[in-house]
Amino acid sequence: MESFGARLHRAARERGPLCVGIDPHPGLLAAWGLPDDVGGLDRFARTVTEALGDRVAVVKPQSAFFERFGSRGIAILESTIRQLREAGSLVLLDVKRGDIGSTVAAYAAAYLDPSSPLYVDAITASPYLGVGSLAPMFDSAARHGGGVFVLALTSNPEGGAVQRARGADGRTVAQAVIDEIAQLNAGAEPLGSFGLVVGATVGDTGHDLSRVNGPLLAPGLGAQGATAADLRTVFGPALSGVLPSYSRQVLSAGPDPDGLRAAAERVSEECRRVLGSPKTD
Repeated sequence: MESFGARLHRAARERGPLCVGIDPHPGLLAAWGLPDDVGGLDRFARTVTEALGDRVAVVKPQSAFFERFGSRGIAILESTIRQLREAGSLVLLDVKRGDIGSTVAAYAAAYLDPSSPLYVDAITASPYLGVGSLAPMFDSAARHGGGVFVLALTSNPEGGAVQRARGADGRTVAQAVIDEIAQLNAGAEPLGSFGLVVGATVGDTGHDLSRVNGPLLAPGLGAQGATAADLRTVFGPALSGVLPSYSRQVLSAGPDPDGLRAAAERVSEECRRVLGSPKTD
């Protein structure tokens, strides 16, 4: 199967470098005039999927907002994943899983094996049991053409105490994660399949992202305060690998599908100007 990195590289060129989240939290459901129940969840997810699934390179459902409704919410998540894939967008499931041994292997089977009803193109993962503990995810992704985005420098203020702590070799925890992902991507063309999550709000971190050779997911844009222009400061020479991620700034334009499309196009154009990406048709 074609690698995730190759598919993402092509999708970004064809549709523009943009990831849009599906985050149906109670406040957004209310803003859309929808009830905070399974019916509201279904209508929200379907509306976003139908409006953006055939336009945006990557769509990122946040699993927790589906899981909170139990088995019925998971069924809607499965349906949403299927609809997005049929529309041609890559699906990045935001689950931030991380464990060891057979448990992380089970997570890999749940999300990265084509035989699973929750099979997606890529997932987010937490490395804080050690990057090596995620090996079953990396192996499954490589085998089935999937991707894994590993947390490195996150926007939340609590993250710094762990991510910027220094080890015996003087590197921060985040830089050690960055370097290990860079090793996994070494030699990959046109883009490695293993990415990092680096918040667009973190500013000039002093970390070296230049050798990652993989996608750099940048949440925190829009409602969380960062702008497309901030990407230059955060990513510097690694700017070409950035995948900007928006949620509330786009989703707040709903429930009108045309409003969602217009909002997505507006932020996509802002990011294209910063990243130097060619304008799509």
